[in-house]
Amino acid sequence: MKIQQIYTGCLAQGAYYIESKGEVAIIDPLREVEPYLLRAEKEGAKIKYVLETHFHADFVSGHLDLAAKTGATIVYGPTAKPGFEAHVAEDGEIFKLGDITIKTIHTPGHTMESTCFLLRDEKGKDIALFTGDTLFIGDVGRPDLAQKVVADLTQDKLAAHLYDSLHNKIIPLADDIIVYPAHGAGSACGKNMSKETTDSLGHQKATNYALQPMSKELFIKKVTDGLMPPPGYFPANVMMNIQGYESIDTVLNRGMQGLSPEAFEAAANETTALILDTRDAQVFAKGFVPNSINIGIDGNFAPWAGALIPDIKQEILLITDQGREEEVVTRLARVGYDHTIGHLQGGFEAWKNAGKETDTIESIRVDQLVEKLKENPGLNILDVRKESEFLSEHVLTAENMPLDYINDHLAELDKNKTYYVHCAGGYRSMIFNSILKARGYDNLIDVQGGFKSIKESGQLEVSEYVCPSTLL
Repeated sequence: MKIQQIYTGCLAQGAYYIESKGEVAIIDPLREVEPYLLRAEKEGAKIKYVLETHFHADFVSGHLDLAAKTGATIVYGPTAKPGFEAHVAEDGEIFKLGDITIKTIHTPGHTMESTCFLLRDEKGKDIALFTGDTLFIGDVGRPDLAQKVVADLTQDKLAAHLYDSLHNKIIPLADDIIVYPAHGAGSACGKNMSKETTDSLGHQKATNYALQPMSKELFIKKVTDGLMPPPGYFPANVMMNIQGYESIDTVLNRGMQGLSPEAFEAAANETTALILDTRDAQVFAKGFVPNSINIGIDGNFAPWAGALIPDIKQEILLITDQGREEEVVTRLARVGYDHTIGHLQGGFEAWKNAGKETDTIESIRVDQLVEKLKENPGLNILDVRKESEFLSEHVLTAENMPLDYINDHLAELDKNKTYYVHCAGGYRSMIFNSILKARGYDNLIDVQGGFKSIKESGQLEVSEYVCPSTLL
């Protein structure tokens, strides 16, 4: 028996490869299925099942392509109503895989069809529990997502179901079972996940706040307290996972179309396509195609693309580092952005060499900002980190304008004023600056290195959060 966790850091997502006697089950695969096919081929094994723990909100699963390429059976838990051929399992149903078995455990709460899969070895001993978004390491799945898709559900109703699932189905299982969740720290599917991606169930019973003895009412309060609004693309991803989608091969063929500078310019002028530049923030600042938006590929690329591109069917023209075009198209497709219509052949250098118009964003070091503040203490400093980060500590004179809610704050900015913009390290501030630059805000100056560099310099006064209890 082999169990492999295939973890994708940018989505904080864990898919699983399980093999016994030449038969394979894949749990919660990502959109691109080639890695699973290659692994099975290498082992001389055949993929028999694609097990889906629920209809995912934060990524588009690869279940359809994987089943089409292998003949595997797609399996969902009870109450699931997929818009394609799949086996909807009964609670407690057993699936044979080589010498081992996998038991279906219906655990509604995160969503109503949420299901865990309990793996038993050749001797019938419970070995591992694949918990999807029902149970994470240090947390449980947020109960407010399915209500965005099913009108008569509320987060309190879902939280009540989750309480019952955990107490009646999960907690009674043996302590030595290994928990394999669908996500780790960084995912928006929970609020308190550990950086660890596996643990024993016994340790989770001892340390996970949501598994401690408490009333259902208190549980509902705890798991719903402090939930931030989910990214806007989540409902669209759920519907794609329920209803189906284009093959990843089709998406890649379309997105991998190389366009000359002339053809790229024509496509930008003749369509409503968004120009997305995925190069490093500071490289972008030195020169870019006018009106392009920067979301760097070497960061939380897919979640930020999903949060900031409101229409999942938006056509996209790409500018990437040469050789990374397929990677970018793939990572966009992971979160449902399937309408990349081409990329700039030869990258930005080809555009520049063709004599096309370019633009820049001024970017300064912290010491340069300090000198400017000495000349004018009233400079407008924008901190685009999350509110919680800002409240923890920030430059004393800074104003918080989180990137997450950029559209809610545009009316507060004066196009005639100059703003010095920073985030934590420089990634988000360039996204913010590029979006505003494309909308006609020309007086934006990026602060290199963000708050990390500001604090390390020790040259600017920083306000730190003081807990109210310490004031008593």
